[in-house]
Amino acid sequence: MNRIDQRFAALKEQGRTALIPYITAGDPSPEHTVGFMHALVEAGADIIELGVPFSDPMADGPVIQKACERALKHGTRLSHLFEMVREFREADQETPVVLMGYLNPIERLGYRVFAEQAAAAGVDGVLTVDMPPEEADEFGPLLKEQGLASIFLVAPTTSESRAATICAHGEGYLYYVSLKGVTGAATLDVEAVDRQLAPLRRLTELPLCVGFGIRDGASAAAVGRIADGVVVGSALVSRIAEGVDDPVSIAPALKAVLGEMRRALDA
Repeated sequence: MNRIDQRFAALKEQGRTALIPYITAGDPSPEHTVGFMHALVEAGADIIELGVPFSDPMADGPVIQKACERALKHGTRLSHLFEMVREFREADQETPVVLMGYLNPIERLGYRVFAEQAAAAGVDGVLTVDMPPEEADEFGPLLKEQGLASIFLVAPTTSESRAATICAHGEGYLYYVSLKGVTGAATLDVEAVDRQLAPLRRLTELPLCVGFGIRDGASAAAVGRIADGVVVGSALVSRIAEGVDDPVSIAPALKAVLGEMRRALDA
């Protein structure tokens, strides 16, 4: 079991829901990212999704698109993410870290080199938005060889047959996209999500984590009652954007947002 499996096993024993924050690495500049990661853990994060900046993040809304722009403006690359995770691991050997992003930067580095360097840095899982399991015949085994979990997305529009394929290939957890559209999109219908999770539970024993549309403690708690994990991204990245001119204010703001969600989930 890698750190992701260990964390979900511990949470299951405790009867708790995983809280999984997402931030874009290098936003607003690379020197702040590791401090933000530690702040998120202090606020109750169980797993951290670290976004790989990309010039065309097609599944993301304007909040995360602008975060990628800020990170790329400072030249943030995959090599910098590996350095960030290594630095994070100097003080935290327990919190799982998942790299989330798009295929292009990974292809440029090379599948094998990426898998080896990610594992050596202390990464635990990889979620590549535009790499479906049907096209992961080469990449998936390389990740597995290095002990990295291949994490996949499932959407409201995913057919049951395709969901079965995703479940068969997925590791770590399944990321269920609760809304049609891009990250940061609007209203979350928890009852609809609950109905859509039911068939997935018949297909897999992987933890089901729900993202998109979770903005505060109330929405986190509502989703936490039906899911194994809650993923929050845009609500945190928005706080980073608000603090661009005063980076010292960002970590406390992130802790306030995530702390509210942690308390709501545990209530």
